[in-house]
Amino acid sequence: MWFYPNACRSTDYGTTYEKLNDKVGLKTVLSYLYVSPTNKRKIMLLSDPEIESSILISSDEGATYQKYRLNFYIQSLLFHPKQEEWILAYSLDQKLYSSMDFGRKWQLMHERVTPNRFYWSVMGLDKEPDLVHMEARTADGHTHYLTCRIQECLETKRSGPFSRSIDISSLVVQDEYIFIQVTAGGRANYYVSYRREPFAQIKLPKYSLPKDMHIISTDENQVFAAVQEWNQNDTYNLYISDTRGVYFTLALENVKSSRGLEGNIIIDLYQVAGIKGIFLANRKVDDQIKTFITYNKGRDWRLLQAPDTNLRGDPVVCQLPFCSLHLHLQLSENPYTSGSISSKQTAPGLLVATGNIGSELSYTDIGVFISSDGGSSWRQIFEEEYNVWFLDWGGALVAMKHTSMPIQHLWVSFDEGRTWSKYSFTSTPLFVDGSLVDPGIETQIITVFGHFSLRSEWQLVKVDYKSVFSRRCNKDDYQTWHLHNQGEPCVMGERKIYKKRKPGAQCSLSRDYSRTVVSEPCVCGQGDFECDYGYERHSNNQCVPSFWFNPSALSKDCSIGQSYLNSTGYRRIVSNNCTDGLREKYMAKMEKCPGKAPRGLHILTSDGKLVTEQGHNATFIILMEEGDLQRTNIQLDFGDGIAVSYANFSPVEDGIQHVYKSAGIFQVTAYAENSLGSDTAVLFLHVVCPVEHVHLSVPFVAIRNKDVNITAVVWPSQAGTLTYFWWFGNSTKPLITLESSISYTFAMEGMNTVTVQVAAGNTLIQDTKEIAVHEYFQSQLLSFSPNLDYHNPDIPEWRQDIGKVIKRALAQVTGVPDEQILVAVFPGLPTSAELFILPYKNTTERRKSSEADLEQVVEILFNALNQNLVQFELKPGVEVVVYVTQLTLAPLVDSSTGHSSSAMLMLLSVVFVGLAVFLIYKFKRKIPWINIYAQVQHDKEQEMIGSVSQSENAPKITLNEFTDPEELMDKELDTRVMGSISTIANSESTKEIPNCTSV
Repeated sequence: MWFYPNACRSTDYGTTYEKLNDKVGLKTVLSYLYVSPTNKRKIMLLSDPEIESSILISSDEGATYQKYRLNFYIQSLLFHPKQEEWILAYSLDQKLYSSMDFGRKWQLMHERVTPNRFYWSVMGLDKEPDLVHMEARTADGHTHYLTCRIQECLETKRSGPFSRSIDISSLVVQDEYIFIQVTAGGRANYYVSYRREPFAQIKLPKYSLPKDMHIISTDENQVFAAVQEWNQNDTYNLYISDTRGVYFTLALENVKSSRGLEGNIIIDLYQVAGIKGIFLANRKVDDQIKTFITYNKGRDWRLLQAPDTNLRGDPVVCQLPFCSLHLHLQLSENPYTSGSISSKQTAPGLLVATGNIGSELSYTDIGVFISSDGGSSWRQIFEEEYNVWFLDWGGALVAMKHTSMPIQHLWVSFDEGRTWSKYSFTSTPLFVDGSLVDPGIETQIITVFGHFSLRSEWQLVKVDYKSVFSRRCNKDDYQTWHLHNQGEPCVMGERKIYKKRKPGAQCSLSRDYSRTVVSEPCVCGQGDFECDYGYERHSNNQCVPSFWFNPSALSKDCSIGQSYLNSTGYRRIVSNNCTDGLREKYMAKMEKCPGKAPRGLHILTSDGKLVTEQGHNATFIILMEEGDLQRTNIQLDFGDGIAVSYANFSPVEDGIQHVYKSAGIFQVTAYAENSLGSDTAVLFLHVVCPVEHVHLSVPFVAIRNKDVNITAVVWPSQAGTLTYFWWFGNSTKPLITLESSISYTFAMEGMNTVTVQVAAGNTLIQDTKEIAVHEYFQSQLLSFSPNLDYHNPDIPEWRQDIGKVIKRALAQVTGVPDEQILVAVFPGLPTSAELFILPYKNTTERRKSSEADLEQVVEILFNALNQNLVQFELKPGVEVVVYVTQLTLAPLVDSSTGHSSSAMLMLLSVVFVGLAVFLIYKFKRKIPWINIYAQVQHDKEQEMIGSVSQSENAPKITLNEFTDPEELMDKELDTRVMGSISTIANSESTKEIPNCTSV
């Protein structure tokens, strides 16, 4: 209920009010009110979270309050069903808190709980009354079913009753049952625990293939479930279970469904209160919605009988055989209206519903109908839609017209709707927003609230009917009535006679009023039995094996022990109380199980995935559809030279754990054998070591229309089976390989982008490089004065900056444009590089003339290098000279030449990478340049930049000209690479490199 700054309180059913602001503070804005279900005097108010986070607690029905600040924002509360001081609070950021003193102090239980998926313990089932069931995301990122006690909910104290991860928002804890859902291979599987026993997979018909499942009811040790199957969109099938909630049989097909205001699924099924076994359902038949009723909990259904006469007493005329009554069965989502249908536990047999007479359910031609005998017969009471409320145990009915127009009258009936008296409840017509009826069994007061105009404040009108009930009822004011199903007096195996107030008797009932006069069991008949799991009822009313089943009563019961119930295809309806009679004919008999060979052996992982990490527990689940389990030996070969055996099936039901010490793909084989036969199941498990980094090794320059070898170097190298995704340029689809190298031909000149993504399990990493593609080019290896090696930390950023410095120095000395020069510094020591001389991009003359121009540029550059004119200042006092390496000059490289110095560069890069990987793996942190890098990381720019001291005969280039932050922005990926070995740029130098190889 929402409250506002001018909230008021009444203790006399609305006769007088007092403002709450005087009690909670004038500046306090309230949002919600909660009343303890076990102590009505205890009330909790929540403040508006947009203003402050606090609660106000009262122990005297709101007369006084104490205010407590909170460090979290409450979204919802859940009170313990027995302990009035215990509360669970769910916060806006999905954290669950607990309190044992009615909200004065709170303790965090879990930080990642699914909304509305937390439950208190069920008395008589859970051992500890303070146990909490919850659905939450654990550290592994998956959703799990967890339990813990409210004061002992640390991670080490939590338990997982179900070993595998589950689907989000699937946990349901209700009465004796716990339900969860697990999707594997695109198919939903449902599991149930009955009375906290180990979970068992729910068995539906073999080809039902459910898309969705909703638990409708768990009353009387039986589950009513609505299942949407693969071929349904706006309907669900109703299934009913055995006592354990494992084996389900079809009760009714194609029940209408819709979505509520908040997107929740609403099934058009209504359980009549006060009498067990009676349900109403709206079923889709030939594209028409019709209302059906059952008196034996779904075993038999029939159309609802229409009234004989209309409201005026005239015979109902409609085209036979389609003359039936159809009702709207959706409960109201507005708590201040009565809804489309209503019945009360305190008024058995009395039903009021909105509907119509005809061939199908209508949403226009509707009226209000009433039944006094549990739905067997009906009468019409209004020709328009009305809200109807029960007063005084159903002895009086109050009706209000459902309209958007202002009203000022109520109608009251004391004879179950046969006659109505009109009462004016306000002198001025009121736009009614809703009505409040106290849930007490003796209530005779209704409060109407609304507005006199669309802009006026709320008005509350109290309507008290106590004066109408002038006296207490005596024995002459009662009459009896027999519950029946179209004349059949036995309903759910019992004959029941009830007493109720005579129509028209305006007397009030006492607290000790008892409605049941006679309740005795009936002799069992065919209608007291339903088809067992694996059977379906044919037109001759016989249960025969379904065509999609092996009659499975034998196999399912033999999986439990040494004997089984030899089913005749029937089972007695759960909660049916019939005795003797046909019981012997239909009830199953206990017989000894014959031996059965293993069949339907399955092996799967606990999380349903086929990949696991090296060094972590992999849990395998073994399932078997048939077999003499107590005499079956199970062997599980993990595929890595280790196998385990079990003498019987039971020890492996909770899973078998194994740790793989190396990466790879392993064939896991399960073998089941007994004296009657054997069965085998195989699973291929991918064991991966999480990849940390990838370095894309590519040539700096390539020839157009010539194959180029590209390699991805992954660290650690023993990562197991990897998948490589290669993206070239603006391509929208990658090339996918299992190899770390690929050959590719570039068709367009210019800068081309290459990206590789490496996938290992759930990990995906990538690296990107650029390649200059031309028709032809020349290249030459460069070397440097030895002092450069001392200052070489051998990291990608440093090599890129040095390459830019050399390029700028060459351009300034020779006047060759920047776009014709590319310098690539190799990893490793001694420091070396390769100079690429590229054709001028605006050349328009014939090819031969362009090659000649390139030869001239090469000669200019080599002359400068040979005369030691190319120098740069690394830091103050450190002058570095660039030389031509004394090797044979690389010939001109073009599309007609077989030699490619870029290929040599790439080969050298791979060699250096391989060497670095080996050194790191072998010596870990003992390589000097790793320590140097860690020490100078934050001072690199300051250490490498100094004053300029140029010689007279050669221009000097300083490194600080190339450390602009904008130039370093494109190094985001490279900053994680150290000497072609990936790491984090700012990681501590003490971090050891992981080792994912076998030890």
